[in-house]
Parts: sequence; structure tokens; C-alpha cells
Amino acid sequence: MKKFKLIRFGMTILVILFAFSVSNCHVQMGTHKSKSLPPGQAKKINGDKSAKKYAPGQNK
Repeated sequence: MKKFKLIRFGMTILVILFAFSVSNCHVQMGTHKSKSLPPGQAKKINGDKSAKKYAPGQNK
């Protein structure tokens, strides 16, 4: 009877540890790239007069 209780206790601990380890997994399905704002919209948000510094080809 003692052996059965020890085995049952061990299995319970293993199941709890397995459930805990699986619940902390993070799976990402594909990559989502966020679109950047067009230079004109970024200019409006920041209140600038020129969109030159927001355009990728115009950065110095």
C-alpha cells in the first residue's frame, strides 16, 4: 500500500510539473510586421512643416 501511494504521489507531481511547464509556453504563428506611417502622416502627427526627415530616402 505504501508503494502505491508513493508512485501515485510521484505521478501527481510529474503531471503538475508538466502542466505548469506547458502552460508557460508562448507560440508565435508567423511574423507580423507593423507598417510604418507614411512620411506625410508622421509629419502631421509631430506638427512639422516638412516630411523630409520622415522619408527613408531623405535621412542624412
